[in-house]
Amino acid sequence: MSVPAGKTALVTGATSGIGLAAARALAEAGAYAVLVGRREDALKEAVADIGADRASHIRADVTDQSDLDHVASTIEATGRKLDVVFANAGIAEMAALGDLTWEHYTKTFNTNVGGIIATIQAALPLLNDGSSLILCGSAGDVKASPGMSVYAASKTAIRSLARSWAAELVDRNIRVNVIAPGVTETPGLADLFSGSGDALADLTSSIPMKRRAAPEEIGGVVTFLASSTSSFMTGSEIYVDGGASQL
Repeated sequence: MSVPAGKTALVTGATSGIGLAAARALAEAGAYAVLVGRREDALKEAVADIGADRASHIRADVTDQSDLDHVASTIEATGRKLDVVFANAGIAEMAALGDLTWEHYTKTFNTNVGGIIATIQAALPLLNDGSSLILCGSAGDVKASPGMSVYAASKTAIRSLARSWAAELVDRNIRVNVIAPGVTETPGLADLFSGSGDALADLTSSIPMKRRAAPEEIGGVVTFLASSTSSFMTGSEIYVDGGASQL
């Protein structure tokens, strides 16, 4: 599976985990990857790993509109247009119903929902007709997980956005799809379950395939959605979760 040479892919949340794996997979498939994240040092390391001839980076926080405007203007200044956007940046924090706060809600939604809206809006003027937009959702949008209600609601919102945007952009043959990862071995997962190894083990045992995903397995599906192999897909959601949401 390949992405034609000369195509440019923008990946947010690309410093580690799913975002980094997807950026690497897209570059290996033939695209030029533009990595976006908040940590300059990690971005430089990621680009060095992928190869400076196949990738570059722009430091930005997806909750800061001026940062995203800078991303768009920087790409435009290179003369590049965008063919793929993987809006991946997001956060996951636990809070049970009785412990929910306004701060928890706004932080989660501003990042997971607002960040995706702002990312796609910033990218929109740079999109070539026939582009592929891929939004990072979660298998949690259909599977209950105690303590993750606000996170799950934010990912459900992303699913809804994809449907609406797919309808709005279909005349330009711009496809909008959602990838919904399950439990994946990332630094974010390690932070979420820090000090709760038993809880993570219990969660893993509930997955039909009895293991967690490697980020590269998610990155491979991102590449599929970016490629012409998925050319008749839009408004869709693909669950990559070892069967957890389906069986």
